[in-house]
Amino acid sequence: MSAYHRWVLAAAILGSGMVFLDTTVVTVALPRIGRDLPAAFLGVLEGQSYVYNAYLLTLAALLVLAGAANDHYGRKRMFQVGIVGFGAASVLCGFASTLEMLVLFRILQGAAGALLVPSSLSLITACFEDQVERGRAFGLWSGASAATTILGPVLGGALVDTLSWRAAFLINVPVAVAALLAARPIIESRDEQSTGVFDWGGSILSALAVGGLSFGAIYGQQREWRELIAFVALAVGLVATIALPFWMARRRHPLVPLELFRSRNFTVTNISTFLIYGALYVNIYYLTLFMQGVLGYTAAAAGLAGVPVTLFLVVFSSRVGALSGRFGPRIFMVAGPLIMAAGVFTWTLIPADSAGWRLSAGDPLPPSDYWLRILPGFVVFGIGLTLMVTPLVTALMGSVPVRNSGLASAINNAISRIGPQLIGAVIFIAISATFYSGLEQKMGTRFGPDVRREVSPLNPVPVERDQRLRDLEAPARESSTDAFHLAMLVSAGLLVAGAAVNLGIRNAPAPQPAAEVTAAG
Repeated sequence: MSAYHRWVLAAAILGSGMVFLDTTVVTVALPRIGRDLPAAFLGVLEGQSYVYNAYLLTLAALLVLAGAANDHYGRKRMFQVGIVGFGAASVLCGFASTLEMLVLFRILQGAAGALLVPSSLSLITACFEDQVERGRAFGLWSGASAATTILGPVLGGALVDTLSWRAAFLINVPVAVAALLAARPIIESRDEQSTGVFDWGGSILSALAVGGLSFGAIYGQQREWRELIAFVALAVGLVATIALPFWMARRRHPLVPLELFRSRNFTVTNISTFLIYGALYVNIYYLTLFMQGVLGYTAAAAGLAGVPVTLFLVVFSSRVGALSGRFGPRIFMVAGPLIMAAGVFTWTLIPADSAGWRLSAGDPLPPSDYWLRILPGFVVFGIGLTLMVTPLVTALMGSVPVRNSGLASAINNAISRIGPQLIGAVIFIAISATFYSGLEQKMGTRFGPDVRREVSPLNPVPVERDQRLRDLEAPARESSTDAFHLAMLVSAGLLVAGAAVNLGIRNAPAPQPAAEVTAAG
């Protein structure tokens, strides 16, 4: 890898790393933020939720617009704008004086972050021409992304405990400076066929589509589908989604050229992304709840339990990326989800009475149940995920012309964020129905709204909090376990479906060895 390629890769990893890091680093700071910041209009819990979700929703809603802008106005230019904007918004977040101000600044941070993720991948695509080197670069990028994801809560906790929650935002400033310096040598690239007209109407429609669907799914699940606003947001998102292709078909220079979807690999990759990332959300979300709510793991222990998955990604993603560049991504994209499904299936065998991991001074190591019932699934799941992630990125970015690489990355990223929310919302309804029907059957009675507010799936009744519900604790654990098993079966099924879809991937012609290329030249 040349020095120039190393600068490109460093800039891409630093830029997108800030976005991924801020997705998780803030979660551990939320309790302290709720205590320290006054709020004029928002309640503490509601404000904490908005601090987290305002960033994610803005990021998702503006991804397609940002990806098209990267190709239209220049990838390096938009990357630099995103870095400066993200750094400035982070400073504003760090000095926010009210909860409402922090929510506003998180929206700005999400808008700047939307420029960084698609531009990072498009910079790699434009600068790495060799398939093997490009695959290796995507692998390094994927491994670094995984590392920043797991580093977020650890780094956030250290900053909050030793300095302040404000440091969780201000830490982005030196990273932004480093990313700007790394980007200086990069040669500008853009879609040379683009005109001077940018499709702002399509941009608004895409933002409404992604934002409406994401907000409706998140809000509906949080409020257990009891408020009309969730259904209104979903309706707006659905109408915008249906209207979008009609708008694009009538535009001479649309935001999203419909011919992109004539690429078989592009279409297949996005369908499998919807299914596989939906499975990932169901798996990670409900496994974490189950480990803490039913098995008695502490939050820190539940986070550490999944470290093997991240280690596989960090250590082996680059190698898998190089292999997928050499042999084609299809075999990896089929085998990976199937292996992941096997790992997820092992968790359907976990009983409700497995021992939890307390991380106390007297019990620093996990119990035997972790080694026998939890860890094997994580190992198998981590192997499959490592085989799948980088080849999926390779297939996606190789499925469209380089001039559309920013847009292709943005569309896939948007799908990877919409899919989990929509699938998660549907699964939440099924999980809740399974839990409450099982609990009522075990207790031989029907529950009113008051009990349903006290007892929720995968979160059995804490007896010390409410003696009225003592008799519900054991049945709730059993019903929660049944609901968890259903969630894991659904997750495994989605992964198998994703693998089946990936059979449609076409491998690119294998690259010629360097000696043959030289001789031909």
